[in-house]
Amino acid sequence: MTTSVLDSRPTGGLSRLTPLAVIALLIIGVVYAGWSLMNDLGDVHSPSLLPFILLGIALLIALGFEFVNGFHDTANAVATVIYTNSLPPTVAVVWSGFFNFLGVLTSTGLVAFGIISLLPVELILQVGSNAGFAMVFALLIAAIIWNVGTWYFGLPSSSSHTLIGSIIGVGLMNQLMAIPGTGTSGVDWSQALGIGKSLLLSPLVGFFAAALLLLAAKALIKRPELYQAPEGNKPPPLWIRGLLVLTCTGVSFAHGSNDGQKGMGLIMLILIGTVPTAYALNRAMPETQITAFEQSSQQAAGVLAHYAGTTPAPADSRAAVTAYVRDRALAPDTVPALVALTQEIDRSVAGRSSLASVPNEQVGNIRNDMYLASEALKLMAKTNSPAFSADDGKVLTAYRGYLDTATKFIPDWVKVAVAIALGLGTMVGWKRIVVTVGEKIGKEHLTYAQGGSAELVAMATIGAADMYGLPVSTTHVLSSGVAGTMAANRSGLQWSTIRNLIMAWVLTLPVSIALAAALYWLLRHLF
Repeated sequence: MTTSVLDSRPTGGLSRLTPLAVIALLIIGVVYAGWSLMNDLGDVHSPSLLPFILLGIALLIALGFEFVNGFHDTANAVATVIYTNSLPPTVAVVWSGFFNFLGVLTSTGLVAFGIISLLPVELILQVGSNAGFAMVFALLIAAIIWNVGTWYFGLPSSSSHTLIGSIIGVGLMNQLMAIPGTGTSGVDWSQALGIGKSLLLSPLVGFFAAALLLLAAKALIKRPELYQAPEGNKPPPLWIRGLLVLTCTGVSFAHGSNDGQKGMGLIMLILIGTVPTAYALNRAMPETQITAFEQSSQQAAGVLAHYAGTTPAPADSRAAVTAYVRDRALAPDTVPALVALTQEIDRSVAGRSSLASVPNEQVGNIRNDMYLASEALKLMAKTNSPAFSADDGKVLTAYRGYLDTATKFIPDWVKVAVAIALGLGTMVGWKRIVVTVGEKIGKEHLTYAQGGSAELVAMATIGAADMYGLPVSTTHVLSSGVAGTMAANRSGLQWSTIRNLIMAWVLTLPVSIALAAALYWLLRHLF
């Protein structure tokens, strides 16, 4: 049996107080998340315990996905600092876990709701139905199965890639199981294509950008020690060590900010489906925003009415707007239907000091109306049909912002819970993936410059994707970055590992699609 270089490295570096501090922070986080959840559920009354049981099971599965995500994806962030002796393994994983935690807490939510928009629109609108629960359970369980399997064999596959495949699988099976003529939707292929491009291009960006950065560093920075492999367990010079720790920190933070959002988006679907009275609408919106929301609704209705012309609104405006969001086809009655929907939203909100005062029986419908209006306006802006003037476009964009604030929100306790799961995962199961990245991609030991180049590119790529709300794979970017530096340095590549990585990358999408589709079919029949 071969012994990994990692096995011979010292694992010290943490004081006895550090584990206690980590445990204390975890306890505080768990207590805070639990207390916040119970506080939110205080006003929820249900004749049955079933919604609360489903909520507990679904939350455990969603947090389990983030836990697996932590030790599967984040291990990439610590590989370079461990294999360049910049940090001892135990220090590195705790450090990375902490900055993953911070990344989740400061995330914007753009990626979370970008992922959700891939799902069939009727499942999002009826997430509390049997089909909605089957959807959430199927895609989460499928993603966990594939992630754990690839982790077991030490293959750095992408959790983002897996989750996208699971969503596509659910969408396809949802359409196959539909009764003909019902207009049931499947996958939003335009949205899937945009996300697919980011997942496809990110490994290529990682490979070539890291290679070019290493070559540029060799040409501009004439410090021979930067391009040498570590000597035994000796740490690098202080300035190199600082650079590598900084890049590890950046990748960990960016990973938490980007990847942590996927779990948050799914948890919000779970909360909306099981306890809509508490989570369907953002009850934390201040009164000043509610007043501005009313004014914005009236302005938006006026603008849309101008483009509706004399065409009357259909009898069922919500169904007409749903058809537009689902089919991406503007019908003559689409804009009149959107006017009617906007006016209905305005009447529902008018005169209220808070969205918490919306009657429980109306919460679900109002939330769905707001979601549909926002998605319809986003689609109209994207397709430029109708062609709104610049001033009218600003009015509608502002209105969509209020709609999203009311429906696309993430409570602080959800961020804390996901951050804990992701951070714990980082600290528990990192070793298998670290060994692959550190020892099995190149034929020679990772140099300081190679580690720094791969980490810098990964940090920049993930950070940029987070700004634009695009999910990218930390695994693909960093592992391809390491391979790029090995190729640029002419260190040689271990083609058996590269072949396995490519195979995992190629198989992730079809396997996760098949797994999620099969699980969705099974759970639909069970529910």
